[in-house]
Amino acid sequence: MNSAAPDSGRTRLLMIDDDKKLCRLVTTYLEPLGFDVAAVHTGPEGVERATAPGPGAPHALILDVMLPGMDGFEVLKRIRKKSTVPVLMLTARGDETDRIVGLEVGADDYLPKTFSTRELLARLRAVLRRSALNATVTANAEAPPKEVVVGDLRLNLDARSAVLGAEPLVLTPVEFDLLASLAKAKGRIKSREALLDEARDRNYDVFDRSIDVHISSLRKKLHDDAKEPRFIRTVRSAGYMMVAPE
Repeated sequence: MNSAAPDSGRTRLLMIDDDKKLCRLVTTYLEPLGFDVAAVHTGPEGVERATAPGPGAPHALILDVMLPGMDGFEVLKRIRKKSTVPVLMLTARGDETDRIVGLEVGADDYLPKTFSTRELLARLRAVLRRSALNATVTANAEAPPKEVVVGDLRLNLDARSAVLGAEPLVLTPVEFDLLASLAKAKGRIKSREALLDEARDRNYDVFDRSIDVHISSLRKKLHDDAKEPRFIRTVRSAGYMMVAPE
């Protein structure tokens, strides 16, 4: 989905509006302020340009509600199937129903066609900031954590190392991956089947009961007690769960 925020260069803006005079006015105002403005005047062309992949994809759209043939709502619905690009909608009617429908189908903001250029610039910058923030949050959420901490147990996923308090743990590759899997799922049960599948995905030679053997070895290295676990709890007929020590 082409929702990338502008980089250090100019901001690419696509205006979808059949009012060619307004398009020229917006272009004249915004281009000296760091925007590269392209304009199209029909809905289908707007959908095509807005969703075209590649480095020239727009950073934001200005979309008119009252387009001939295909109205702005339908244009936005089609764009939203492929893109999360920020969209500022324009309406000549100022109807509350239009604004509600536009926001419900995916508009980021609304502006009446009686707008001032200063308000247009402020609203564009606001939707671009929100888009950049959302992209950052999403990227951070999707990026796997490099370190997992459970109580005084710390696992460095990049270095594949584990430390309990000040004591480095000597773990086999299988043990490290089992421990990391349980730690990342802290508070949730991991079935033997799930742990077995993960081990097999990493091409380890494991079988059903060997998971229990590896867990037993991990407990010894963690100074953990199966009856009163500080880290790894056995959940009868279900699997294992990492618990945070009190």
